[in-house]
Amino acid sequence: MARKRKGNKIDGWLIIDKPLGISSAKVVGAVKFHTKAQKVGHGGTLDPLASGILPIGLGEATKTMPYIVDASKEYAFTVQWGTATDSDDKEGEVIETGGRTPSKEEVENLLPQFTGSIEQVPPAYSAIKVDGQRAYKLARDGEKVELKARTVEIQSLKLTDFDEKANEASFHVTCGKGTYVRSLGRDIAKALGTCAHITVLRRLRVGPFTLNKAISLEKLEELGHSARAVEALLPVTTALDDIPVLAVTETEAQEIRFGRSFQTSKAKRDGTYVLMVGDTPLAIAEASDELVRPLRVFNM
Repeated sequence: MARKRKGNKIDGWLIIDKPLGISSAKVVGAVKFHTKAQKVGHGGTLDPLASGILPIGLGEATKTMPYIVDASKEYAFTVQWGTATDSDDKEGEVIETGGRTPSKEEVENLLPQFTGSIEQVPPAYSAIKVDGQRAYKLARDGEKVELKARTVEIQSLKLTDFDEKANEASFHVTCGKGTYVRSLGRDIAKALGTCAHITVLRRLRVGPFTLNKAISLEKLEELGHSARAVEALLPVTTALDDIPVLAVTETEAQEIRFGRSFQTSKAKRDGTYVLMVGDTPLAIAEASDELVRPLRVFNM
């Protein structure tokens, strides 16, 4: 459950619809300022160019962050054909011009090649570390950045609009962890024998978090430091919706709070569970042969 404890210890998820032009770190700073929460973190960086879903975990919700980072995501994005940039978006320096505009039919026929498991080289301007430094920092310093290809999962990819006059095409993609949409736009263009860069990027979903659960920064400011800010929070367990729940007794809960495992026949299968004491989440735990071992214990 989302709740406020003593000393401004707020637990839950706040879903922000990040506007263009600001970093994810600035959004986290705004949430800290307006909620006075002691512990805040975000579930997946959005570039200043991108807008949309930015899940913010407060308090004990930060313990569920890995499950959000690993969750599938949905994006809407637009590419402009014929010009490439060093960042693969409109913020970068132009490095190639004169590319042709493919036909709508060519684009549609190509998309199945970019569905499923594909190999993708991340953009030079990314947060991946190279020799201990962020790739984007090296790129900004003028150093040549060579990143290795990685396998990512594209669950679906659809052409949603084709504007020949504007030299643009828009897409909707559902993808797995580690996918770079900027690289996807770049690689689609290369496969079509041209070049392109992304002009619009909007994140529509992160795991269970969708735009209909999001609030704007203006709305957050309006709620301010009042108790109403807590009303906008989603429960800590929202990030764990796909994980089965295991109800435990107070005696079993006491073992978990001390970091100890316990034996129970209620764990019918091996795997990860959310342990609950009544309506209160207790821990994320792993069950094996009916032995339940705590992985992350909530202090709620």
